[in-house]
Amino acid sequence: MDKARNFRNYKVWQDAVEYSTKIYQQTDKMPWFEKKGLCDQLQRAAVSIGSNIAEGSAKPSNVEFAHYLDTALGSAYEVETQLLIANKIGYIDNEKYKELHNGIINIEKQLAGLIRSLRQ
Repeated sequence: MDKARNFRNYKVWQDAVEYSTKIYQQTDKMPWFEKKGLCDQLQRAAVSIGSNIAEGSAKPSNVEFAHYLDTALGSAYEVETQLLIANKIGYIDNEKYKELHNGIINIEKQLAGLIRSLRQ
């Protein structure tokens, strides 16, 4: 069993929490009729990233932790897809889209690197 992990110390968790707040701020600007649609999906997927990192950090083995990080990475891919859709239908302008897209790509890279290191 590995020693206990503190999820708060992982930069990717810190970035994911910060990113989630940006998603909430952005979805607050979307049309009211999307609150139970695309807004909800984006918010849930964004929150899921940090939540899965935190939950997985409590698992006793690297294999189990990596499994939760895989789930977090899947949620990041969901966010990336939903952002593209929101941009294409005009809910997010190109400048904001680029900022949010760069942020999620950064999180995806961090997750992939952490997963890789845990599986070595």
